[in-house]
Amino acid sequence: MAKIKPQALLQQSKKKKGPARISVANIVISSLVVLLIVFFLFSAYRRWSQRPEIPAAHNGRSVLEESNKDDLPRYATLDTGKGSVTVELFRDGSPDVVDEFMRLCQDGYFKGMLFHRVIKRYVIQVGDSGEEDTASDWTSLGGGKKSHHNLDSSVKHEGFLLGTPIVKNERGGFEIFITTAAIPDMKEKLIVFGRVAKGQDVIQEIEEVETDEHYRPKSPVEIMDVTLHQQI
Repeated sequence: MAKIKPQALLQQSKKKKGPARISVANIVISSLVVLLIVFFLFSAYRRWSQRPEIPAAHNGRSVLEESNKDDLPRYATLDTGKGSVTVELFRDGSPDVVDEFMRLCQDGYFKGMLFHRVIKRYVIQVGDSGEEDTASDWTSLGGGKKSHHNLDSSVKHEGFLLGTPIVKNERGGFEIFITTAAIPDMKEKLIVFGRVAKGQDVIQEIEEVETDEHYRPKSPVEIMDVTLHQQI
C-alpha cells in the first residue's frame, strides 16, 4: 500500500477545518448594536415618563378639568428682566382662561416674550398681539374721559390685576394685560383671571420705562421664565 506523504496529510487536514470562529471585531460590533438599541429604548422610556403633567387636551377635554382641584397650581411666578412677579390665579372665576394660561406656561409659550406696550398709570401688556394699533382703544379710556369716582366695588376695577382680551385676536395668540390703576371699562374689554400677589414694585418699575409714541418700551423687558406652584 502506498504511503501518504506528510505534505498530503497536511493539506487534507486544512480542508477538514471546523466552523470558522467569530472574530473579535464581530463581537464588538454586535455589542455596540445591542447597546445602541438599549440606549434608544431607555431614552424613549424617559421621554414618556417625564411628559408634562398637564397636557393640552385629552379626548377633546382639558385634563385640568378632570384633575383634583386641590392639586392644581394656584400661583405663577414671572421672572422678568426687572425682577420676579408672583400672581394669584382666579381659577374659580375664570377656569377656561386659567387652564389655557397654565398649559401655555407648561409649554414655555411666554419665555422670551417682551412687554410690548406700556401705558403709564394704566396698563402694561405682554403676549402675542394680533394688532399693533389697538393701543388707541386703551389710551382713549386712559385720558380721564370717565370719572373714577363712579367705580363700583367690583374686583375688575382694581389695579394690579391680570386680564386677557374678551375678543381673541385673529392670530389666536394669548395676551396678558396687567393693570396699574383702576380702569372703569375693564370688564368690557378683559377677562380678569388673576392679580399680582407679590412684585408690585417690579410692575411699577416696568411701567416707568421710557416708551416711544406707540407706547413700546425703548429698552426691551422680557419674561425669561414662568413657574407654576401652589403656594408662595
